[in-house]
Amino acid sequence: MAKNTVRTATGRTLDDLNIEAVRAGELTAEDFRISGETLRHQAEAAEAAGYWQVAENLRRAAELTGVSNQEVFDIYDALRPGRCTYDNLTALADRLEKGLAAPLTAAFVREAAEVYQERGILRDSDSSAKRRMSVAKGDPHEGAS
Repeated sequence: MAKNTVRTATGRTLDDLNIEAVRAGELTAEDFRISGETLRHQAEAAEAAGYWQVAENLRRAAELTGVSNQEVFDIYDALRPGRCTYDNLTALADRLEKGLAAPLTAAFVREAAEVYQERGILRDSDSSAKRRMSVAKGDPHEGAS
């Protein structure tokens, strides 16, 4: 990918990102966020070089560029072993797929739910009804200890 085709999430080119623009207050933190398009291009390059797992990670990252930082942190936290029940994780996967247009990430969360269940590292189902409702509404932390 050529330097002039790389754009940030706000549409800035790499040439736009310079110290003079920072000092002049012309740039914000948002101007430095990577775009989903750039991540998808990087995934193509990784896959072409034989790094299919890196490519998969980059494609999931591309899906999440439209998700708030807080929500990404919440997803990360929900994936910590012992943090959620199986139902919590599958509800999160449904929300990722249907509400956030992130089917690859949803598949990853579903796979994690299965593996966690096999390994016995899911949260006990105490208060699972409360957690299931809150995760489905978008708060995987609600009711977590």
